[in-house]
Amino acid sequence: MQRISVVIVCKDEEEEIGRTLQSLQGLTDDIVVLDNGSTDNTKTIVRASGARLIEESWEGFGKTKNKATRFAKYDWILNLDADEAIDEELKNSLLTLDLQNENDVFEIRFKNFFGDTYLRFGEWGGDKHIRLFNRKKVNWNEAVVHERLILPPAIKRKKVKGFVLHRTVKNEVDLAAKMLKYGLLNAEKYAREGKPSSWIMIYFGPAFSFLKYYVFKLGFLDGYAGFICAKLSSYYTHIKYARLLELNRHTKTE
Repeated sequence: MQRISVVIVCKDEEEEIGRTLQSLQGLTDDIVVLDNGSTDNTKTIVRASGARLIEESWEGFGKTKNKATRFAKYDWILNLDADEAIDEELKNSLLTLDLQNENDVFEIRFKNFFGDTYLRFGEWGGDKHIRLFNRKKVNWNEAVVHERLILPPAIKRKKVKGFVLHRTVKNEVDLAAKMLKYGLLNAEKYAREGKPSSWIMIYFGPAFSFLKYYVFKLGFLDGYAGFICAKLSSYYTHIKYARLLELNRHTKTE
């Protein structure tokens, strides 16, 4: 066992969280799941796994992740989403990591899936993120969406062998709903930051997004899944800038 606390924030993830929790067995004796209002069997699955279930309100991604981190037993935090399991190679790598230097952060590679299709190209191909860090030195910013870790100058980035297995979405309908949700959230974030929108962004932005992920990043090599992902990424771009334009106009008329 490693002196690592796994921290997961979730809501209504009964279809995936069991697989994630199972993949963590043998890694640590501290798995914290912060649930913000599940109405399905998520909480029952978490309790049965032996993980610690914490029930708290939702305050946006950044604030909620920081709140969940404070419940951890150890200072080394492995942050995962409920649909992100770890493979055996990653588990073995984590078990043998030297965690003496608090200024180290560890970047982990991802395998993202659309249904059962592993996305090797496009927006989600070659994905990697810093997910293991020491909370004495590193924590999340307080962004409502697209939160990021604040890395002080002394931080050293290191790589870990193995993968996080991310069950991104089940199907096209699931992805469309996710893109709509994040598009609206990001529009609100951009409006608060005073960022502009325009008809050019609304109509040409989506086209550029599709070309970027489907052509330039070779999303077409992922077949039908690659096409759907690129198409819905362009939909996300359209929703984001269209809603931002509405919000900016509303602000000007107040």
